[in-house]
Amino acid sequence: MTDPNRPNDDAAKTAPTGEPVVSKPYIMPDDPEEGSVEALTKELAEARDKTLRTLAEMENLRQRTRREVADAKTYGITGFARDILDIADNLQRALDALPAEARETADAGIKAFMEGVELTERSLLNTLEKNGVKKFDPAGQKFDPNFQQAMYEVPDASVPSGTVVQVVQAGFMIGERVLRPALVGVSKGGAKAAPAGTPYEQN
Repeated sequence: MTDPNRPNDDAAKTAPTGEPVVSKPYIMPDDPEEGSVEALTKELAEARDKTLRTLAEMENLRQRTRREVADAKTYGITGFARDILDIADNLQRALDALPAEARETADAGIKAFMEGVELTERSLLNTLEKNGVKKFDPAGQKFDPNFQQAMYEVPDASVPSGTVVQVVQAGFMIGERVLRPALVGVSKGGAKAAPAGTPYEQN
């Protein structure tokens, strides 16, 4: 049964003038309006660019943090290692105090003492090397101010000029850095020394 109070559908589609009403298609509120596709495309491109930049910054931060952690692990003991070098120097001085000739004729007690000093020095150097600290002796190499400190010159025409002919004090590396340069005497008067190669992948 038809509800008399409900407007007739046909009547609702007819204007008061009697002309039919042409209804416009219904547009959902979220539907893009005319011209908005370009705006959305631009916003999408900007968002993508920002995302890529953020990802790149995060990767750079990860790499920088990784390097800093590695450096802290390798070089964090620098101050401590420098202090330990004083002990290594004193052990070497103790060994140098008794010339090789005197050791040959020394009694059993002195020989045992010197062997104990040598053993202690080797143990100390091995412990340093396990922690990334390595001793180097540049004798016979071309002088390199990045790794050595020249104390004096030695007239010696038998070797190229600029060759390390005496090592007053051995040097030490920590990782790829110089912990302490070697103190050396450098030759003068000979032919010019050949260019040095990579110095300290040795001893």
